[in-house]
Amino acid sequence: MRLAERMSRIGTETAFEVLVRARALEAEGRSVIHLEIGEPDFQTPRNIIEAAKTALDEGWTHYGPTQGLPELRQAIARYIARTRGIEVGIEHVSVTPGGKPILFFPMLALIEPGDEVIYPNPGFPIYESMIRFLGGVPVAMPLVEEKAFSFDLGRFERSLSDRTKLIILNSPQNPTGGVIPRRDLERIAELVRDRDVMVLSDEIYSRMCYETPHFSIASLPGMQEKTILLDGFSKTYAMTGWRMGFGVMPEWLVSAVNYLMVNSNSCTASFTQRAGIEALEGPQDESQRMIAEFRRRRDRFVAALNTIPGFRCRTPMGAFYAFPNIRGTGLKSKELADALLTEAGVAALSGTAFGYHGEGYLRLSYANSMENLMEAVTRIRKYLTQTVTAPLKGGSTLEFE
Repeated sequence: MRLAERMSRIGTETAFEVLVRARALEAEGRSVIHLEIGEPDFQTPRNIIEAAKTALDEGWTHYGPTQGLPELRQAIARYIARTRGIEVGIEHVSVTPGGKPILFFPMLALIEPGDEVIYPNPGFPIYESMIRFLGGVPVAMPLVEEKAFSFDLGRFERSLSDRTKLIILNSPQNPTGGVIPRRDLERIAELVRDRDVMVLSDEIYSRMCYETPHFSIASLPGMQEKTILLDGFSKTYAMTGWRMGFGVMPEWLVSAVNYLMVNSNSCTASFTQRAGIEALEGPQDESQRMIAEFRRRRDRFVAALNTIPGFRCRTPMGAFYAFPNIRGTGLKSKELADALLTEAGVAALSGTAFGYHGEGYLRLSYANSMENLMEAVTRIRKYLTQTVTAPLKGGSTLEFE
């Protein structure tokens, strides 16, 4: 018996593979600093946990509506109005077990074999995985350091064709920490507003903008009905294991997502949805403190990375990732990432785990303690100093424009 041919086109997330390797080293007694997983190192805020406990005690342990509890969808609609400045109804909201179904289900509903999908590269690897799995044609939009890891608008315009069906945006961005400026989003909207094309705007890190307020392309004239807005609870509220995300999209596409939910997950767990209401409408103090701490870590960690010979790291504008340029070491990205894990005890991801255009970079999550981040820098510097024989170019700090 053989697997279906389409299974040969599906990808994975390297972060989980590296985590397994790191855990195996730890089982042997090795010390490993984990900078590979994109997960807050904080606990879920106490008020959210208590809301889940109350929900369990009250019996929210049965099937719920496929689209999500009306009370949570109403809370999400109010949240979107507050944070994006657009009015949506509960009929536009889909609640799913995690954010990934809001990638997979709308793409499954929209993409025909041969349709082109423009996506960021380097970018979250599931974008390209799903495009290929569905028989679509991935059209990579390189995110280059010289453009602050935003889109090259000229290249974007040239990439649009009659076969373009979907455009994927991610801001703040994984893995680079880049943010697409509002003026660039306005230009993208101008180019696609009159085309038969949808935009999937992955805004899962929307609350983690450190320099400028988050801005969504969905809030631009004529774009709300063309945008699938993806958000969730995992990053903002340290709820990665709760598996709860949501999408805001046109009602006709919500209907398609509902069919796919019925055929796969049935519904999202009811007690976690009750906790989600508390997350959005309860006290925000713990979440705000977490985000402030990420910014503090960012500033020190990036400054420290720029002291490592051969490294050059821009200051990320959002999310909790540093994306240092390591070309000055003379090593390939995967070569260095593998060596740092096995020889230095630092679990990092090769930039190529996020696409071809990630060569020459590492992704380092600063969702770890300041002490561990500084120790990681010490270990990386020691490894390079003792092992790399080629002259290393000194680091220098670069700022986003």
